[in-house]
Amino acid sequence: MEKNQLAKMIDHTLLKPEANESGIRKLCKEALEYNFASVCINPCYVKLCSDELKESEVKVCTVIGFPLGATTSEVKAFETKNAIENGAEEVDMVINVGKLKDKTSNM
Repeated sequence: MEKNQLAKMIDHTLLKPEANESGIRKLCKEALEYNFASVCINPCYVKLCSDELKESEVKVCTVIGFPLGATTSEVKAFETKNAIENGAEEVDMVINVGKLKDKTSNM
């Protein structure tokens, strides 16, 4: 496998609580430089990444219900809609593991 083929399989990620705008801009720059598949960031940075990557093939991915998945389905639906409106092309949703183990609805 060639480097550029491998790069297209990588989601360049920055989900640390202390992530800031300069770190996110650096993440986008690196994703462009190496032609990664996407950047995966917290929802508050979706619009910034969407703007930074608008002329590229690098997708914007965000996380919903991160890190615990313990929000309600309605909150996750709103968060997803908002992320898409801000430019997210992919969403990773965290499942509510406790609800899954209880085998209840509204995960």
